[in-house]
Amino acid sequence: MGIPFKDIVVKREIDFPELKDKKLAFDGNNVLYQFLSAIRGPDGYPLTNSEGKITSHLMGLFSRTIKLMEYGIKPVFVFDGKPPELKYKTTEKRRAIKEKAAEKLKAAEKAGDLDAVKKFAQQTTRLTGDMISEAKELLRALGIPVVQALADGEAMAAILASKGSVWAVASQDYDALLYGSPKLVRNLTISQRRKVAGTRSTIQIKPEIIDLNETLIHHGISRKDLINAAILIGTDFNSGIKGIGPKTSMKIVKEGRIEEYHDQVPRHEEVSDIFLKPVSVNDYSVKEKEIDEKKVIDLLVNKNKFSLARVEKNLKSLQKALKQNKQAGLAEFI
Repeated sequence: MGIPFKDIVVKREIDFPELKDKKLAFDGNNVLYQFLSAIRGPDGYPLTNSEGKITSHLMGLFSRTIKLMEYGIKPVFVFDGKPPELKYKTTEKRRAIKEKAAEKLKAAEKAGDLDAVKKFAQQTTRLTGDMISEAKELLRALGIPVVQALADGEAMAAILASKGSVWAVASQDYDALLYGSPKLVRNLTISQRRKVAGTRSTIQIKPEIIDLNETLIHHGISRKDLINAAILIGTDFNSGIKGIGPKTSMKIVKEGRIEEYHDQVPRHEEVSDIFLKPVSVNDYSVKEKEIDEKKVIDLLVNKNKFSLARVEKNLKSLQKALKQNKQAGLAEFI
């Protein structure tokens, strides 16, 4: 979801050490999709192994998750279940965009336009059920908790945060706040740099924490008001009203004029209830387990042709960091 709440939320920049020993919930589907889109070869296509199988998602998940764990962060991954009915229109729109991009990709390949090939190849990214299954297998082998949501994964991640099962939700999107997550952590990029959209340049960024309660108090609104502001702009479950952006939407909810716009947003209350009453699964565990190195090696090396030396090097580095973090934690009690 691309709700432009950047200039509305109350946030503060932090350093990675502040997140040490904090349990953070990640939207698994979103994370994998980001890796599939970002980790690509010079030709613009996802990375593949010697058998032609796409491995970008596993490479990104393995290396980034290990780095987060080395910082002492305790990740929990939540995966999507069945999307709400109101999201199908958004899903169909995204599918149509991919199909159009696939047609343009063929034309670019035929014309030998490498820049266009890179652009449209990225737009045709698809996350499959097999990719998700492999990702879950890798995470469990790394001892990382995996939670299967009944509906939207971001919603379930927010529920975990609101229950205190995790400290915060880690995501670039702001919808976790709409679902009620007390805290949202953004910009967890290990390189601490992000590519500027539409260019080849990057900018330096730092992790930041957004506090839901502080944001609501700052604006003098309720979470339902924040949801109404998002609905006016547009969400994954409804089209927004043309001409209404973040500032205008906040002005409307602060002045209590939201009912004036109900007729312009079909099924307004249904959309609101998706955020206010998200579907929850109660049978879950967020307890981390021991790393099963044999399973990690079997999945990455034997099944996906990763370099054994590279995988073992990363696992050794992780084990060393976990040991140091544990010793540092024990020292605080001595």
